[in-house]
Amino acid sequence: MAIISEVEEESSSSRPTMLPFRATFDSSNPLGFLEKVFDFLGEQSDFLKKPKVEDEIATAVRAAKEKLMKAEKKKAEKETVKTAEKESVKPVEKKAEKETVKPSVAASSAEPMEVEKPKEEEKKGSGPIVPNKGNGTDLENYSWVQTLQEVTVNIPVPSGTKARSVVCEIKKNRLKVGVKGQDPIIDGELSRSVKPDDCYWNIEDQKVISILLTKHDQMEWWKCCVKGEPEIDTQKVEPESSKLGDLDPETRQTVEKMMFDQRQKQMGLPTSDELQKQEILKKFMSEHPEMDFSNAKFN
Repeated sequence: MAIISEVEEESSSSRPTMLPFRATFDSSNPLGFLEKVFDFLGEQSDFLKKPKVEDEIATAVRAAKEKLMKAEKKKAEKETVKTAEKESVKPVEKKAEKETVKPSVAASSAEPMEVEKPKEEEKKGSGPIVPNKGNGTDLENYSWVQTLQEVTVNIPVPSGTKARSVVCEIKKNRLKVGVKGQDPIIDGELSRSVKPDDCYWNIEDQKVISILLTKHDQMEWWKCCVKGEPEIDTQKVEPESSKLGDLDPETRQTVEKMMFDQRQKQMGLPTSDELQKQEILKKFMSEHPEMDFSNAKFN
């Protein structure tokens, strides 16, 4: 019996002492809680006296942080999967609603046709557009401007493009431009004919192809550069007055007449030709007072 009691005493003395730790955790001051933990460890053990205790504590903190981040990542992945499942279900429901509702509406009334009409009108276009500052148009792949004598086309290309890489074919009624090995940027019939021998192209700063087209008819504004592109309203073209002085007297007179007629038409007033006819008619009537023009009709 004595031997048994000694074993029991030895085993009970080898057991670790379980001391109670009491502290209130304040979420606004977590460091305060940790200080209490370290105070408790210092009072009840030799843990803080170890040579590398700081490294052990840092390792424990990193492990706890990694564990927390993994948990949050898993939670976020689960929420993403749930959201994706919800979104994948919604379009199916909407599609089903459209498939069940649309046939019944089409069979019972013509309302869907009224909704689709504006889209068809948008595709056709609402008429000529206002020209840019150069009396041309800014398009997706290129822009163009014009005077009565010339059209200048500017085509952006990748920076560093060399002249030898450019393909440019200028014909009387057709223009084809692009970069070797790629689809043409412009390939179509010109709005009006040009003089190929008086047309030129160059590449500016290795990033813009600039093409000068000399018009064959130099008394007409182009509505578009290449047929099929949006057309401008030539009634809203505004030629630079400073360049009129560079023209010969006959051409300048013609340009000024065109500008005057455009303004008159915009205001609903007679053109220069119509005014001239009215003057001639007034003069004829004054020279022949014996004639009765009361029932006469003039076109």
